[in-house]
Amino acid sequence: MSSLLLPQAFWFRVAASAPRVDDIPRPGDSGPLLDLPKSCAIPDLAALDGRESWAHVRVGWNPEGLGIAIEAEGLGANAKSPDRPEGFANVSLWIDTRDTRNVARATRFCHRFHARLTLGRDKKSLNAEVEQRAIARATAEAPIAPPSLLRHRAELLRKGWKLELFLPAKALHGYDPDVNRRLGFAYQVSDAEREDQFLGVGRDFPVGENPGLWSTLELKA
Repeated sequence: MSSLLLPQAFWFRVAASAPRVDDIPRPGDSGPLLDLPKSCAIPDLAALDGRESWAHVRVGWNPEGLGIAIEAEGLGANAKSPDRPEGFANVSLWIDTRDTRNVARATRFCHRFHARLTLGRDKKSLNAEVEQRAIARATAEAPIAPPSLLRHRAELLRKGWKLELFLPAKALHGYDPDVNRRLGFAYQVSDAEREDQFLGVGRDFPVGENPGLWSTLELKA
């Protein structure tokens, strides 16, 4: 592959900061699950390759786990068709609780979480199914957390949508901020009508199974 064809994100390892947010997840079944502040925003690298980002990601942490919020701008022309087989949107998250940099295959500390968003029949609500999935070609598999542990809340906005997700420490094998404050982290946000958005390199690379391609998330006090 010519160096002219390689994305800019290939040439460096992104290191983003995630501040500590003690009051997450919020109690109750209504209202925001996280409501993360702007200080939790993950840098947007799309402009490096001349692309416009359409999803914005925020991450906060505390000893109980990780809070991740994805807010997408705009809706495609066919977005409000509740019968679309591909769903409304999809989000994949990869987390390595050891931030391993020198391996090309996932270890037991590597996790993949997937959220499938579907539009409610009323076309005004958004449903989400969140689960942990195995990582292809892994040398060892992390324990699979039951979906009931993965708290989430999806919302259809006036001009877009939002997904908030809290991954508890019980769902993150090896998560221990007292010992390690650096995590491997990657995401993919997809819908049927826009180009997928990634943190770092994208679908031209095996980002879904190679933790050496993931970015670093630094947990700040």
